[in-house]
Amino acid sequence: MTHSIRTVLWFNGRGREAAEFYCSLVPNSAVETSFGSDNGGPEGNQRFEVVDFTLSGVPYQILDAGPMFPLSECVSVMVQTPDQAETDRLWEALAAGGGSHGPCGWLKDRFGLSWQVVPERVVQLMTGPDKARAGRALAAVMQMGKIDIAAVEAAAEAVPA
Repeated sequence: MTHSIRTVLWFNGRGREAAEFYCSLVPNSAVETSFGSDNGGPEGNQRFEVVDFTLSGVPYQILDAGPMFPLSECVSVMVQTPDQAETDRLWEALAAGGGSHGPCGWLKDRFGLSWQVVPERVVQLMTGPDKARAGRALAAVMQMGKIDIAAVEAAAEAVPA
């Protein structure tokens, strides 16, 4: 038996715009389908739209249905980037137009969705078998906004005094 599974993100307006924006930034991404109605909600008279899309092949759905459930940092999308150039590009592009940068690779986009932009190399450094080295890498990340791979590598390799 197979199941189709999607993470659903609740939006209060601009859901289709958000999906199209995300797909424009992440390779191998596309808006797949959408449908809407003016007959939703408990009273049967609320406008809603559902947008199915994939980001790098991972399925998501936006339910654009009003202010009942605002986005928060409780849900975020994590992107592992292949290098510093892609980290820099996504970090700036996702926060552009009204978003905000946060600590430790976190940011919020102009739609209110939280993201974590983390280089693959940094994940390797923080999860490696040498716990002291991994701890130094994590400590470096905790002091950053946008993650700097070279700085995390330097911290991981630093010899304790």
